[in-house]
Amino acid sequence: MAWRRSMPRTWSFVWPMFVLALWALQGGRAAEAGAPKRPNILIAIADDWSHGHAGVYGCRWIKTPAFDRVAREGVLFANAFTNNPKCSPCRASLLTGRNTWQLDEACNHFGIFPARWPVYPDLLERAGYHVGFTGKGWGPGDFRAGGFARNPAGKEYNTRKAKPPHLGVSGIDYASNFADFLAARKPGEPFCFWFGGQEPHRDYEEGVGRRSGKNPRDVTLPAYFPDSPVIRNDMLDYAVEVEWFDAQLGRILARLEEAGELDDTLVLVTSDHGMPFPRVKGQIYEHGFHLPLAVRWGARVGKGRVIEDFINVRDFAPTFLEAVGIEVPASMTGRSFLDILTSRKSGWVDPTRDRVLVGKERHDLGRPLDQGYPVRGVRTREFLYVLNYEPDRWPVGNPETGYRNCDDGPTKTLLISRFDEYYRLCFGKRPREELYRVTDDPDCVKNLAADPALRPVKQKLREDMEAALRQEGDPRVLGRGAIFDTYEYVGPRPHSYDAWLKYQR
Repeated sequence: MAWRRSMPRTWSFVWPMFVLALWALQGGRAAEAGAPKRPNILIAIADDWSHGHAGVYGCRWIKTPAFDRVAREGVLFANAFTNNPKCSPCRASLLTGRNTWQLDEACNHFGIFPARWPVYPDLLERAGYHVGFTGKGWGPGDFRAGGFARNPAGKEYNTRKAKPPHLGVSGIDYASNFADFLAARKPGEPFCFWFGGQEPHRDYEEGVGRRSGKNPRDVTLPAYFPDSPVIRNDMLDYAVEVEWFDAQLGRILARLEEAGELDDTLVLVTSDHGMPFPRVKGQIYEHGFHLPLAVRWGARVGKGRVIEDFINVRDFAPTFLEAVGIEVPASMTGRSFLDILTSRKSGWVDPTRDRVLVGKERHDLGRPLDQGYPVRGVRTREFLYVLNYEPDRWPVGNPETGYRNCDDGPTKTLLISRFDEYYRLCFGKRPREELYRVTDDPDCVKNLAADPALRPVKQKLREDMEAALRQEGDPRVLGRGAIFDTYEYVGPRPHSYDAWLKYQR
């Protein structure tokens, strides 16, 4: 669609409304001609759930029957990624269809979300869709300061509550709120709903995994963790919360099935980034930005396929819009993968989808002057190349402020007490360049950047990455990266570097 990319920006915003008006004028004739019904859209997004941690991916210690059903009756993706492994940046990318370094303030965690780019829920609502969300929408951060009148995920449906089964689980009754949402729509009105689970975000009730009957020996530990019962039990507590999210997804699917609308709904289930553990959440390594993803849409996509093509969260919005029949705005730099969904093929379908760009700027406080830790990387079929722009900074926040870019928990407490190789992997400073052969080293612990035999590979990856980032207008590559540290931080500040200095005085 090269002609669309060349359209003036103002026309790109007018175009969806023109399409809607034309659709309305021709609605009666289209129905008579047997035009396909516009699909409902349901996105279910977990908070801090890692790729691979589902039964359909072969995981034995986490049970996910609802996600497995979506994959079994639809399409399972092996290579889905976020371009920024933190909550609000990832969700901003998902909503706008842009990489986060193209989103100004919204590239940062606990930042402001500017309303200068259209978000897909608003576009669908203007096209006649009933739009809403339950649980966690976009956040954390300030969307009103950016110009949004409501959460960019849609109208909020969070009034229904339920008693959580244990500490750490949200008291929001997601499925009942979804029922309220369905009851509020007009007859025949298609819907777009965002189920944002607050699980498996920390905190966890310690020991709940063992008490639920799980076996610590079943846990598969990554190479950057020592084999410790503390970590194994912490992972089981995380598993319980993944299963809670999955159970709520199952309840929502059941409501759709009871209403006879499941097969008319494009269901997409994913996460915003990896689990809230050291060297994962917020970090530019495989387990931080590699996501679970399954899509179901009745007969439209068939069932039982596994796709290898690389999918970026910024591809979700254009996919939803194309499925509905709305022209994708020129502001959305992601690519719809509707063609892959409906191809009936498995494996690698589009050979051009073989890489993804990743990066971050300031996620949380914990360094002098509210500095971030700027990183960019490129993941291909075989390699992950990472460029740390400020290797003299602590990547997870300064030690004296408690490594604030890593959620507190038993695993973190154990690792920062050791000061050994595992501590270095999770909290230590990093070299300027890193290179991992993810096909052999998915845990990303063997840095090959200094290997002379791989110097041409490393150089080519860096050149390709920087060329793509320049094309996208990334301020970091264009020499204006300091702008990210000037954007307002709107989150809590008790663990900031400045607060720590005042405390010391």
